[in-house]
Amino acid sequence: MKQLSFTILSFILLWSCNSTDKSKSATTSNNPTKTEASLSPELQESMQRGAEVYNDLCITCHLPDGKGVPKSFPPLANSDYLLNNRVKSIRAIKYGLSGEIIVNGEIYNMPMAAFGLTNTEVADVMNYITNSWGNQNLSLITDKEVSEIKP
Repeated sequence: MKQLSFTILSFILLWSCNSTDKSKSATTSNNPTKTEASLSPELQESMQRGAEVYNDLCITCHLPDGKGVPKSFPPLANSDYLLNNRVKSIRAIKYGLSGEIIVNGEIYNMPMAAFGLTNTEVADVMNYITNSWGNQNLSLITDKEVSEIKP
């Protein structure tokens, strides 16, 4: 009986961590750092697609507000690493990441898996996270740029 209860509880916890609650999902309409009028239509469309990728894959660790989990998962909100290390950030999303990084003065050493995203999906999620939660990057990240980044 204890084994069955543990199994059911484990299943519920795993399911709840991966379920998409739209009321908690990150969206471009809730998190933009600038008015939509200041963004090109191409960047706006990319950010909308990127929000979907973020909600599917990234939100579990980096959370709806992009603040991450202290000492475990680095923040994307107001992230110096994200904005100052464009190529490294793209590479991390495209190929995964292991080893120490320093984000906003804090050391993080939790591995990040590669999710097998297409170059377009990587570009879209990068455009979303680099223009949300206090981040500003008006320079569109393209699938061509992502395709040129190697492991």
